[in-house]
Amino acid sequence: MPIHPAKKSAAEVAREIGAAELASMQLALGRPAPKRHFPETPIDADVAAAVIRDELLLDGNARLNLATFVTTEMEPQATALMAEAFDKNMIDKDEYPQTAELESRCVSMLGDLWHAPEAGVGCSTTGSSEACMLGALALKRRWQQRRRAQGTPAARPNLVLGINAQICWDKFCNFFEVEPRFVPMDGARYHLGVEEAVALCDENTIGVVAILGSTFDGSYEPVAELDAALDALQERGGLDIPIHVDGASGAMVAPFLDPDLAWDFRVPRVASINTSGHKYGRVYPGVGWIIWREADRLPDELVFKVNYLGGEMPTFALNFSRPGAQVIGQYYEFIRLGREGFTAVQRAARDAAMGLSAELASRPEFRLITDGSELPVFAFTTADDVTAFDVYDVSRRLRERGWQVPAYSFPKDREDLSVLRVVVRTGNVDLLELLVDDLDRLLPELHRQSEPLDVEQRETFHH
Repeated sequence: MPIHPAKKSAAEVAREIGAAELASMQLALGRPAPKRHFPETPIDADVAAAVIRDELLLDGNARLNLATFVTTEMEPQATALMAEAFDKNMIDKDEYPQTAELESRCVSMLGDLWHAPEAGVGCSTTGSSEACMLGALALKRRWQQRRRAQGTPAARPNLVLGINAQICWDKFCNFFEVEPRFVPMDGARYHLGVEEAVALCDENTIGVVAILGSTFDGSYEPVAELDAALDALQERGGLDIPIHVDGASGAMVAPFLDPDLAWDFRVPRVASINTSGHKYGRVYPGVGWIIWREADRLPDELVFKVNYLGGEMPTFALNFSRPGAQVIGQYYEFIRLGREGFTAVQRAARDAAMGLSAELASRPEFRLITDGSELPVFAFTTADDVTAFDVYDVSRRLRERGWQVPAYSFPKDREDLSVLRVVVRTGNVDLLELLVDDLDRLLPELHRQSEPLDVEQRETFHH
């Protein structure tokens, strides 16, 4: 048998090229692209790109998206660097040693930023969800090790957190068989309450999650107060319960704007911290980070030694292959801005958020829930005497102008409260005056409604 496949005849090649050209012409003339069946023939690259580009026109404008925390704009130099690295696999540390070195530098920089006693204990992830799960897994394994060493049962772990926690925490508890114990909202407290959290702790509690920047309203949870309350709990009953800080957004804001706030590794019970590089870390999705206080906070049993592509390497991420470009983008942002630059950028976002919230609060139609003075994020609702429209109507009408401002109800025990939320970040700071102008144009029309849109026609927002 021949080693190489038989050469195609000129006629066969011509027929194939002709088929491709015909398919391209048909698409160019308006024939729809395949949607559910795998296409039979190739088409011209420019035509394929044009077809997809046309469909993407139906997506929202990323710069008008005030719902997402995710970065929607980077400098062209950073974008070019990332494009040059799209083919790099972060897991191939032996193949791409300098990309691995940049990851290590970022880990050390974050450890330094968050006052870790041992810089460099951590890794990049695909986002905060994976980072949260790694942090919680470490809490679970350390709890199991301690219980087994004491000769006590280790089969019913629980995790204490606020009902405002991001959905990744529900996923962790479901996937890894941990009982979630949620602290409900109460009145004007829209996140975890310290006394309520401590009351849920027992000998099976693997840790308490404190969120630095709730997705519901942008508020910080009181990490230092939680630490003190857990100290008192240990003094009373001997329970030694650690804290994980979910700093998906706030861990890249507080170090620059609130340097005296005790929330990081300066707080003794904080065992681990995660953040999203693709949120206020200013990188396109997706990259996250998890940092541990010390090496012994990450159990050895969670670290795998992999012999892959010519070298043995440790890995403790949930994913294996993942892009290295975002890590390179993160290192660019760190060295490009430094502390001074990050402080200026985050300050501009917070000032814009507080300015916008004050502007909206001056309208009698609205009432602030938060004002953007922690995360550059705030929530607001309609005033009690507004009966012609509600937050869902405002969101719907703003979307007609291209703005994506989510409306949603709060969780259990405050389901009576529905709000609009605005996320201010790089890429939309300069556009907020236009939002106010559009809102002022829409308010008279909304007042002319007889009542809010029927509840069945409302669009819901999914966190």
